[in-house]
Amino acid sequence: MLSANQQKFIASLSIKKYRQKYRKFVVEGDKIAIELLQSPQIVVDSIFATERWAAQNPDLLQPHLDNFNVVHEIELKKISNLTTPNQVLIVANMPEKQLGPGEIRPDFCFFADGIQDPGNLGAILRIADWFGFPALFCAPDTVDVYSPKVIQASMGAFLRVATAELELEALCAALPEWPVLGAVLGGESVFKIDLPQFGILVVGREGRGLSPEAEALLHHRLTIPKHPQGGAESLNAGIAAGILAAVIRDRQMIG
Repeated sequence: MLSANQQKFIASLSIKKYRQKYRKFVVEGDKIAIELLQSPQIVVDSIFATERWAAQNPDLLQPHLDNFNVVHEIELKKISNLTTPNQVLIVANMPEKQLGPGEIRPDFCFFADGIQDPGNLGAILRIADWFGFPALFCAPDTVDVYSPKVIQASMGAFLRVATAELELEALCAALPEWPVLGAVLGGESVFKIDLPQFGILVVGREGRGLSPEAEALLHHRLTIPKHPQGGAESLNAGIAAGILAAVIRDRQMIG
């Protein structure tokens, strides 16, 4: 049975200031919930699931029986952020410690410069996960990584890609040996430029591109060239990130 207080609390976690206040976030859906329950780095606060889902996942629930709540599908719909609610919703605790820049090995990492679309940020997390980028750093004006829509779009990648929020200038100061790369108009073709072996790959906001502050910190100005017959005005942040990551990893394998 879902109480009014539980419903109100879970609904509040759709708002960033309350996620930050309580240091908790929401995960929905069978696949992501199972991955989270199998992940040792995330602490589960509470689980809300239908009897059917509980019967199908007894081993996963066993360590969390004290925090488990059986709910009807109608109740689940009241607390869900999904158009079509799944069978399970989990409230989880944010990691106690934020990733420190000095804790990652020299490799390529993404920096999200003011990205506002949750779907794009979730896609970038999935791209980082796919191509083995160990971290995603986010500017303070980027959409919150723990937004329900970002978590959903990441399809579990948030469990494997470390994240942290800080200004690009602070990240560069912490990693002074790391080159900074970013896609801009009028840069060198990413298919022809000599790329470093590691670096910070900056992805800019939809429609705006990189902020002037971020662009001023670039060591390598990259462009994804458009085909002569191409008609699109631009690529969205997620697609651009995917192309850049693919080229970088391909170049490393060839090299």
